[in-house]
Amino acid sequence: MTVQVTSTTALNGATPVVINEGDVVTGAEILLECLRREKVDTIFGYPGGANLWIYRHLPKFPDLHHILVRHEQGATHMADGYARAKRGTAGVVFATSGPGALNCVTGIATAQYDSTPLVVITGQVATVAVGTDAFQESDVIGVTMSIVKHSYLVQDIDSLPRIVREAFHIATTGRPGVVVIDLPKDIQNQKHAFHWPAEPVRLRSYNPTTKGNPLQIRRAAQLIDEAKRPCLLAGRGVLISQAEDELLELSRRASIPVGWTLLGTGTYPVGDELSLHMVGFMGAGYTNKSVLGCDLLIMVGMRADDRVTTKIDSFAPQVENIIHIDIDPAEIGKNVRPTLPIVGDARHVLGEIAKLVQPKRLDSWITQIDRWKEEHPIRYRTKTGVLQPQDVLKEMYRLCDSEAIVVADVGQNQIWGALWWDYRTSGLYLNSGGAGTMGFAFPASLGVKRARPEKTVWCVAGEGGFVMTMQELATAVHENLDVKIVILNNYCLGMVRQFQDDYYEGVRSAIDLHGAPDFLKLADAYGIPAWRTDRVDEVAGVLRSMQEHPGPCLAEFIIDPEANVRPIVPLGSGLPDFVEEIMEEGM
Repeated sequence: MTVQVTSTTALNGATPVVINEGDVVTGAEILLECLRREKVDTIFGYPGGANLWIYRHLPKFPDLHHILVRHEQGATHMADGYARAKRGTAGVVFATSGPGALNCVTGIATAQYDSTPLVVITGQVATVAVGTDAFQESDVIGVTMSIVKHSYLVQDIDSLPRIVREAFHIATTGRPGVVVIDLPKDIQNQKHAFHWPAEPVRLRSYNPTTKGNPLQIRRAAQLIDEAKRPCLLAGRGVLISQAEDELLELSRRASIPVGWTLLGTGTYPVGDELSLHMVGFMGAGYTNKSVLGCDLLIMVGMRADDRVTTKIDSFAPQVENIIHIDIDPAEIGKNVRPTLPIVGDARHVLGEIAKLVQPKRLDSWITQIDRWKEEHPIRYRTKTGVLQPQDVLKEMYRLCDSEAIVVADVGQNQIWGALWWDYRTSGLYLNSGGAGTMGFAFPASLGVKRARPEKTVWCVAGEGGFVMTMQELATAVHENLDVKIVILNNYCLGMVRQFQDDYYEGVRSAIDLHGAPDFLKLADAYGIPAWRTDRVDEVAGVLRSMQEHPGPCLAEFIIDPEANVRPIVPLGSGLPDFVEEIMEEGM
């Protein structure tokens, strides 16, 4: 017997509600009206016992589009992708108490480490039961304390509008981050007059600095004018502040070559005369050489973490001056001590410096970098008889034509995707950098597509990461989110295998993924088209078919199981010690 299930919204036939100042409504309605006034248009969520009053009233707010995920971790990653793609806007998550809230923890950490603004609203047991180990109670505030920017446990309905306003303000200003609102279910159903705090949010202890100090900016311009071998590294902060144009202007005006961190991929056009590439542990050899050979290093919107610096004492030890620009003063000097710190928004600071520097061209420095590019190119083995991941990615980027948004998972696929990024303009290459969360890419790509429906969105994942969140295929189909899923399948945990081969005495342990599902049958079960190939000459046709399909689709590319990420700095070594791909004759 087939049972027809009607959607809750249609079943209730709810009439859209208009809530005016002073109207007496429930806490759930107050919350939803506040979200509406914060201009939220999408919520990624999952209902449960402690947030059902919110879902009871949600159908009356049709302008709040709710996307029903299949796991709360998927909700946080989708909201993360949404916020990264729709820069300046917070992603919003609904989850219930207990296991629902705890399932959000990985996604919360992922977003917080990469400075993504989220407002995560969790249901909680009734106020009288908080702290009693009630059914499905968890201390979500305590659990997430170290991985959020701020959090609130709502203790009275009167404070709810203020809390929502503050949450969005904190999440999206300064260095963006995650704010958790834990809302007990009795407050959700309690009635109170609605009062919207229309005045600007002012928090005595929270006043982020956005404009750089004018004296420091002038000093930065002076150092750039004096430099003979300047080098600039761009991090995710450049993308967050949408400072790509200011970065390009400063670079070209002062003849400054630009490299980037993994999270800074997309800040600068590849192929430009002054373009370097990714820096650090798995960065391009010529970028690392440029950092080691410069006399002025400018770091913008980046944390200078260990994946960039490798051994800290090997990171540009000879550099005469280091300028570090970041909106978060806690990051300046945390790992690398600058000679000139500038706290402020990257867009403002770079724009002001660009106005002050003198135009110049450093031909000898550019010539030296061109020589390093020739000596240490990014390359891979061809003519091996098996499909290489770069064969797939190069063709995918050709089809992207510098326009699509690419979302990568974590592992070898992530680094391959970054190393072969070749956009002629700035663009969005999104991935989990700080947390390194496998399973991020697919749900995040769904959030990206929701935020930017006019863009083609490609998801690049290994089979290991994809199976961690593949249940969100149901969400993609239900919402008809047109994401192109590229699975680079080497039947193993590739990065782990490479590390075991190179640094753990060659013992391959617990990396075999041959029990992974048949991805074509999986796609068929969800009613989406899928392709599989292990042949170089079929790659272009498969990718073209994916691009032409108007809806979610999947392609599995069986790649060389022995393919490695190169270049790489061996574990425990320093930036000068990068190891490159050994090319055999004819490759």
